[in-house]
Amino acid sequence: MRFKILGILAAMALISACETASEDAGAASGAGAAAAKPAETFTTPLGGQVAAIKAGSQEDLVVNVGDRVFFGFDKYDLNSISRATLDKQAAWMKANPSVTIAIQGHCDERGTRDYNLGLGERRANAAKDHLVALGVNPNRLKTISYGKERPVALGANEAAWSQNRRAVTVVAGAGS
Repeated sequence: MRFKILGILAAMALISACETASEDAGAASGAGAAAAKPAETFTTPLGGQVAAIKAGSQEDLVVNVGDRVFFGFDKYDLNSISRATLDKQAAWMKANPSVTIAIQGHCDERGTRDYNLGLGERRANAAKDHLVALGVNPNRLKTISYGKERPVALGANEAAWSQNRRAVTVVAGAGS
């Protein structure tokens, strides 16, 4: 009997501890509270509010276009899927003319450091050349190779290696 009562009391304490403060209480908590709210929000079909994605931002690129293309083992040529992603990136660049980007070339862990730096550079340049061929001003594009130094997936297997053989487009700035 004591355990039932203790269990009920513990459950009630847990439930009351999980109560969230109302938005009015949070807004009145301090001078910085109003500045922390996003400038724009929209309501989802389920009634939740989500901050709007700023046009020309990294988040805009990732969510609406895609920021990376992948390569085969020891390759730097673009396949049809990679070209389609870069085609969308070129259209996005044209819609955001003040944005500059950096294209990062990456490799998997196999091979020497120097070899992978060279291969990463060729991958980044392949992506850049495709964007330039589609009309993107080359002055808005910069390339950098990280070789095998920044893996996105850890592991010594094809599943990890295939994710690490990539070129990633990163928003470098606006106003160039």
